[in-house]
Amino acid sequence: MWKKLHNKYRYSLILLRELVRFDFKIKYQDSILGYIWSVMKPLFMFTILYVVFIKILHVGEGIKHWPVALLAGIVLWQFFLDVTNGTIKSIVNNGGLLRKIKFPRYIIVVANTISAFITLAINSIVILLFAIFNQVEPSWGIILVIPLVIELFVVALGVALFLSAVYVRFRDIQYIWDVISQALFYGSAIIFPISLLAHFTNHWLVSVALANPIAQIVQDVRHLAISHDVPSLWTVGNGNPWLYLPPIAICIVIFFFGAWYFKSRSPYFAEDV
Repeated sequence: MWKKLHNKYRYSLILLRELVRFDFKIKYQDSILGYIWSVMKPLFMFTILYVVFIKILHVGEGIKHWPVALLAGIVLWQFFLDVTNGTIKSIVNNGGLLRKIKFPRYIIVVANTISAFITLAINSIVILLFAIFNQVEPSWGIILVIPLVIELFVVALGVALFLSAVYVRFRDIQYIWDVISQALFYGSAIIFPISLLAHFTNHWLVSVALANPIAQIVQDVRHLAISHDVPSLWTVGNGNPWLYLPPIAICIVIFFFGAWYFKSRSPYFAEDV
């Protein structure tokens, strides 16, 4: 069985590897700093938000290691943005390849997603160094970050599959997604602790806000890996495991809907791009 699977997907895996390598190389090829930009981008964003929201507006005051939690949220969000924005034009940009070679079309989107994941891995080292510098105490809870990153990977890939397929016929989706992603950024409590929301509303509405998979993932990562002062869906819901059902269900629905739509449109990609 394994031999049959290997023979069936052998060339697809080789193509995937080469596309990942090419995408990661070409991303910063003509820039002076090269791959360093993959680290500098979130750091620049972190510096601006740190000055404005922490130093001037005192957001997160009283929360232990909040600057580290802010950096972690920015890096996770940047990964989601790199996947969705980086893949939206991927099918159109590889139109020549689609017309010349017969292969599963989803490999193009997966390759871009893995390339963004490599950047996330590099930025995770930066977070680790920043955490050590800020004397964040390590805990076994960091192991639970792994399934949260997988959840983020799945939801990002689902959105990417959908956007890349829609963009082939409907180019305006790029501008619509820019607006939606901007709203999602502020709605996912990236730049402020979710506890700040609790000051203006009740805990039930905070749980509703955490039904957003991005918000749930970011807050849980912060709580488990950086500071227990940052509320997670688990602490907001007083340890009710059923509250994890909505964000996980939304994540699964987004992935399978994106995969279904991509598959239904993929036979027409070569003639439409």
